[in-house]
Amino acid sequence: MADEITASDQIDEITDQQFLRAVTSFEAIIVSQIQVKNKLGDRLNNAIRAGIIILGIIAVSLLILLLTLSSQIGRISNVVGAMNQDFSTVSVQMSEIDTAMISMELRMKLLEGIAGQTQVMDQEVVAITADLETMRGTMAGIKSSVKGVRGNISNIAVSIDHMNVNVQQMGYDMQRMGRSARSLNKIFPFPLEY
Repeated sequence: MADEITASDQIDEITDQQFLRAVTSFEAIIVSQIQVKNKLGDRLNNAIRAGIIILGIIAVSLLILLLTLSSQIGRISNVVGAMNQDFSTVSVQMSEIDTAMISMELRMKLLEGIAGQTQVMDQEVVAITADLETMRGTMAGIKSSVKGVRGNISNIAVSIDHMNVNVQQMGYDMQRMGRSARSLNKIFPFPLEY
């Protein structure tokens, strides 16, 4: 009878030990699952932070691009306005040349009619000389206006060169920012669901 009691006590002790082991194993499994969930949550938070930083960099790059383009457009509009003023000056001077040519034609007709009158012819020659001087002044104004137009065209070329440099820099920046996104794709190879 005593042997039966000790045997039943040993069975109870073994059952209690097995129960404690089972509880300990269950607790270890739960703790490891919690740790895995915490690690996954930290990785997700880090990925979200990295995505926000990349989006911020892209937004700043786009803002810089827009500001650069707007400043270049302002310069180009100023140059085009200056060119319009130069063209209007050229048109005014061309009308003055037309007036001088009409005046010369009229005086030449008068010279045909008064070929024998040298004194009147001398006066007309003086008037023609004055008209020629006016034409020379007008031509000098046209030359200066053409020089201004050439300067404005060179300014436009310089502005376009600056814009090309900025666009190339933006392409480089976009490639550089794309590396971060590719790195994120390597870190998270599974497709994102929206």
